[in-house]
Amino acid sequence: MNVDAIIAEVEKRIYYEFKNKELIKCALTHSSFVNELKINKWENYQRLEFLGDAVLELVSSEFLYEGNSGMSEGKMSKVRASMVCEPALAFCAKKISLGEMILLGKGEEAGGGRERNSILSDVFEAIIGAIYQDGGLDEARKFIHKHVLDDVEENQLFVDSKSILQEKIQAEADKILSYKLISESGPEHDKSFEVAVYINDECMATAMGHNKKEAEQQAAYLVLKKMQV
Repeated sequence: MNVDAIIAEVEKRIYYEFKNKELIKCALTHSSFVNELKINKWENYQRLEFLGDAVLELVSSEFLYEGNSGMSEGKMSKVRASMVCEPALAFCAKKISLGEMILLGKGEEAGGGRERNSILSDVFEAIIGAIYQDGGLDEARKFIHKHVLDDVEENQLFVDSKSILQEKIQAEADKILSYKLISESGPEHDKSFEVAVYINDECMATAMGHNKKEAEQQAAYLVLKKMQV
């Protein structure tokens, strides 16, 4: 897929068409892509990510302030932090399969960059910055409400899955929650971990991750989703 086709596909997925295509191209570009091809005039996403982070903090703060009149400043800060943390934004990015659209160098791609939470969250914020630059705050706000704030409870469930599951199990005296590493594979720079979550001696779910913490989080989330059925 060429760059123009990637841009068109991203625009379709985020429901926003850029007037200045250079902004979205920049938002999707990892430094490894530019460095590998030695393209001096092609910027990576880092500056747009900086801007997008500030816009996201403003809009999410506005959302919490206006929708929770009785919530204290401390509570709002805590909730906002969990809403816009790296795992939460990576989760939002994965919902639109953003990883497959990022312009990565071959080395970074071989190292699992398309699924790395740090890259996914950074590109997601860069897209917010690009929309802000292209269409202003109102358009950026629409994007954030649609892709971040549309389902805060679901995002929170994923981000806090381990602690939420722990609380649920602790409420039942006869149940013990545990995680077990099933397998570890891949080269040192791109490890994959498979983890199983058990309630007593029963395996409730298994999940993969780039580290044990990520795999445990995903497994806990799968168990919580089962409990909701």
